[in-house]
Amino acid sequence: MDWLKKPIPLPDRHYQLAAIKRQEQLTKPAGSLGELEQLAVQLAALQATETPCIDKVWISIFAADHGIADAGVSAFPQAVTGEMVKNFVHGGAAISVLAEQYQAHLEIIDVGVASSLAGLDIMHQKIALGTNFAHPAS
Repeated sequence: MDWLKKPIPLPDRHYQLAAIKRQEQLTKPAGSLGELEQLAVQLAALQATETPCIDKVWISIFAADHGIADAGVSAFPQAVTGEMVKNFVHGGAAISVLAEQYQAHLEIIDVGVASSLAGLDIMHQKIALGTNFAHPAS
């Protein structure tokens, strides 16, 4: 976690404009890549280059349940959250496949999944078993 201690560089306006100009010259409709284009421009400005590079990709998934499921208005029961975490770990979820394809580090952090995830290779940082949305403290 040393990266947390490093100061974030200020965006370089010259490279921001150069990246925008480069985007305008690519063979594609303007804006067709949506937020991805803006992200590329921001990275270019931060990296001081018109062609930014991402060499170390880190994906963090924070998993938790919420108490609204107790009210019966959630699309899925809380048990689905634990199963999704297992899918992440075992490579069965779309994000797992993308992480492997792009050689990204995939980190899963349990911050409040209502079911037990013991034995899984994840960060166990459970704050609570879900939230207490429907039943406030008395």
